Amino acid sequence: MPESYLIKNATCVLPHATHTMSVLLADGKIHLDPPATATADHTIDATGLHLLPGVIDDQVHFRDPGLTHKEDLHTGSRACAAGGVTTFLEMPNTKPTTTSCEALHAKLDLAAGKSIVNYGFYIGATPDNVEELKKAKRTPGIKIFIGSSTGNLLVDEQEALERIFAETKLPICAHCEDETTVRANAAQLDGGKTHRDHSKIRNHEAAVIATRRSMDLAIRHQHHFHVLHVSTAAECQLLQAYYASLEHINDSVVSAEVCPHHLLFNVEDYDRLGSLVQMNPSIKDATDNARLWAALNEGTIQVIATDHAPHTLEEKQQPYPQSPSGLPAVENSLALMLNAVNEGRTSLERVVDAMTAAPAKIWNIANKGQLSDGFDADVVLVDMNKKRTVRNAEQQTKSGWSPWDGVELTGWPVKTWCNGNLVFDGERVDVDHRGQEVQFNRED
Repeated sequence: MPESYLIKNATCVLPHATHTMSVLLADGKIHLDPPATATADHTIDATGLHLLPGVIDDQVHFRDPGLTHKEDLHTGSRACAAGGVTTFLEMPNTKPTTTSCEALHAKLDLAAGKSIVNYGFYIGATPDNVEELKKAKRTPGIKIFIGSSTGNLLVDEQEALERIFAETKLPICAHCEDETTVRANAAQLDGGKTHRDHSKIRNHEAAVIATRRSMDLAIRHQHHFHVLHVSTAAECQLLQAYYASLEHINDSVVSAEVCPHHLLFNVEDYDRLGSLVQMNPSIKDATDNARLWAALNEGTIQVIATDHAPHTLEEKQQPYPQSPSGLPAVENSLALMLNAVNEGRTSLERVVDAMTAAPAKIWNIANKGQLSDGFDADVVLVDMNKKRTVRNAEQQTKSGWSPWDGVELTGWPVKTWCNGNLVFDGERVDVDHRGQEVQFNRED
């Protein structure tokens, strides 16, 4: 059993309120407002600090197996611990791809020996693996690449998509960029010459077409569908119109998420950062930034995730279009959002819900995502007034860089517990700790 911790006088962000109280972490569980006589192995005075549920990042790429020169399950989870992320859900586009139950179980076994925090892995859809998708159990859901992939993970034929939505039961999420539109744009621009061309190739239309198509499939088949990394105002309008059409919001079969880079970067940042902000879906315009913030604040977008997708700096510095898409973000995402709270862009309660309770609900994660009695002791203590500058040299990720290098943020995690174990003490990550496989609340 882990050592126990009594966290006294913390400002606790609870599911429906924020209160100053003490919290006991014992036997790997949360115990709210313990009696005054409660004792523990360690006592922490958290006066002036906020206690939050541990972040659940439902979209990361940790490159393990097959691409571990960029990242692996140990270094990626180390970055999680330092960033207040206690659970991650990882994508299937590794080598080999995670498109069978055998590959899924192999990844789970790999993580058991390497991951510092809790872990789960999506199973990837192909045009012809529906039977494997139907058998999969130990997974949050199915990932479809409707565009932006290569090999057998690309699924853009309507017949294959109809079958996946009709015959499977697990929640589905998708990368929504219309492949036909992307290819046509690339041909028109002769493959692209600059990073600004990347946002012209992977333009608004490509995202909107694929998101509309996926939502149509979900609504017709009444199959839970999660729109990954929304990047445009037009997608927000699609989502808003759909929710408005429902008699009850609980009737919804569609949810959505946004990433910090789509909230905080736009095409003007190419001049300053170049390939460091090249990702799929591409960054868009300042008007899209504004609408994404509004959609997050009003609940049209429910989740904040990172799409942490590291490459080496050498790879990223290749000329376009050889430069790969993707950036590391998992260890700075919570700080970025706390900084946004301090800037008045959103509220702390909204950030906490979008980074903890909402992903737990969407993916049916058991006993995580909120400060509640008996829930797993995955918590993070944050100092809303702490100022620190993001530095490449201090990054835990194996890639060793951040597009926010040199940016001062106010509001940082200062301690992270995973299953009641202190995995980050403010300076050091406990690299010897091992997280647990995520359990899902499902009838089957």
